[in-house]
Amino acid sequence: MPIIVNLDVMLAKRKMSLTELSEKVGITMSNLSILKKGKAKAIRFSTLEVICEVLECQPGDILEYRSEE
Repeated sequence: MPIIVNLDVMLAKRKMSLTELSEKVGITMSNLSILKKGKAKAIRFSTLEVICEVLECQPGDILEYRSEE
């Protein structure tokens, strides 16, 4: 898939665990894990917004587009 999820990179930069993020954003560990592994088919803007709030980042810091060549 050409959309890459860099959630693990942002978690490392913020020195935050997936468990801590889950508690702060109110999203289950399993749903965050699916997102982190790039297995999610979609993400709601409201979810992306709260993740960006907690991680103090922009959506582009989490989501990246790579063309398939």
